[in-house]
Amino acid sequence: MRHSGDVSTATGTRDIEDRSDCERLVRAFYGKALVDPMIGWIFVDVARLDVENHVPRIASFWETILLGSQTYYGSSFAPHQALNKKVRLRPGHFERWLALWRATVDELFAGYLAEAAKAHAGRVAHAFEDRLRVTPGPTGPPAALGGPTLTITQHGPD
Repeated sequence: MRHSGDVSTATGTRDIEDRSDCERLVRAFYGKALVDPMIGWIFVDVARLDVENHVPRIASFWETILLGSQTYYGSSFAPHQALNKKVRLRPGHFERWLALWRATVDELFAGYLAEAAKAHAGRVAHAFEDRLRVTPGPTGPPAALGGPTLTITQHGPD
């Protein structure tokens, strides 16, 4: 059940309420992700992400998921599949993306839809990771079929 305008007493923040909140969240996330030492290079050097063109589309994705607006159309998996053909996306990449997303949500929002944003992101990350595990990457067979593996770890504070 959505409680529009509710403010968390613990954090002083409110829940996600409208499209502008979705855009704010997506922009804040990419502000972190683009400079992140573990995954930033994927966005900047490999995907060559045009943030100004990308943010409205991804905000529409989250607006559709969280607010039921039906403003996002298309496949959210296809661009990641194409990216995986350029550089093998590893479990550690998805873990880091998810950690940054959750931290960004927690910094900006609190409430039912904020929790839903984190939960849905977890489902998406795991589904994409599973689907890409059996998709050919840039260097040959998928990791599940004997291709190269890589474990990404982070040491120290987030």
